[in-house]
Amino acid sequence: MTDNIVTETATRIFADFADPQTINRARDDGWRGPLWHKLEEAGLTRAWVPEARGGAGADVADGFELARIAGRFASPVPISETLLAGWLLAQAGLASPAGAMTVAPCRHRCRITVGADGRLSGRARGVPFAVGTERLAVFAHGANSGVIALIDPAACRLTMGKSLAFEPLADIEFANVRPLAHADAPSGLDQTALMIMGAVLRAVETGGALQALLEMSTRYAQERVAFDKPIGKFQAVQHNLARLAGEASAAMAAAGSAAEAIATVAGDPGRFDDGIFLEAASARIRSAEAATEGAAIAHQVHGAIGFTKEHVLHRYTMRLLSWRDDFGNESQWALDLGNRIAKLGADELWPFIASR
Repeated sequence: MTDNIVTETATRIFADFADPQTINRARDDGWRGPLWHKLEEAGLTRAWVPEARGGAGADVADGFELARIAGRFASPVPISETLLAGWLLAQAGLASPAGAMTVAPCRHRCRITVGADGRLSGRARGVPFAVGTERLAVFAHGANSGVIALIDPAACRLTMGKSLAFEPLADIEFANVRPLAHADAPSGLDQTALMIMGAVLRAVETGGALQALLEMSTRYAQERVAFDKPIGKFQAVQHNLARLAGEASAAMAAAGSAAEAIATVAGDPGRFDDGIFLEAASARIRSAEAATEGAAIAHQVHGAIGFTKEHVLHRYTMRLLSWRDDFGNESQWALDLGNRIAKLGADELWPFIASR
């Protein structure tokens, strides 16, 4: 991923309108509207929508870079969800409406079907930002092929909840819901392809958030004084910071590799082969492991102050832990990856891994 206008624009907007410390101290959500307006105005929320359909028509790599920056700022708005929804709708030639969107399903075992009358049935669990977004982009299973549909959330039954980061989360029941628009999915676009895109987006976000955690923890260790010297001078703290740096680097490397692999095929789900699956699964598994370890280390470095509502640390760690479950947790991806590699056979394992 290289620096470009997307990187510069996104960084400036998040720095000006979504500073984590400022948001953490805010007494209401008055910051949310201006932030989203600026993101839309810059075309970032429709980065993966072609220009012919009103989007920015940005490269796939640019969209992943946007997700990384959102992670660095512990983004409290559904920028990645809207980005993915726009991609999904564009695959079927459907227009993306204005406003925030999210995607369903976002768990492996959830299944939504479409009947002969075009109505959707099924259930999607743990959909992030399902409450508060204006539209849902849905992948459904038809009789002969997949179907992409645009849904009004008000037409569904929502069981509302909260994520670990206290952000909107909902189980959605589709009971003969008529879509606002729908079209057949192109060849190669199935639920696995959607999970791959979502999982890599979350992995990239996780890498960005861990990078911010490392910077935050290092700075705190240099400023916090105990026994007449900064705690960063103590060997135990230095060891923890080195471990955190390793976890952040591993997550960013795995996520970056997966994002680059998808960008190489221009985000075309028809070209998502076993190699793309390996990259996505590896990024999802490693970034989730790094999120768990990284959050624990950051809290160890900060001590009790990091657990208080007044400190910004929890905005990052709670999101890191929450993101582990979106688009499949690491256990599910590890199981699916193991099954896929087992089918290749023992003689093909090393050539397959070495080819990446």
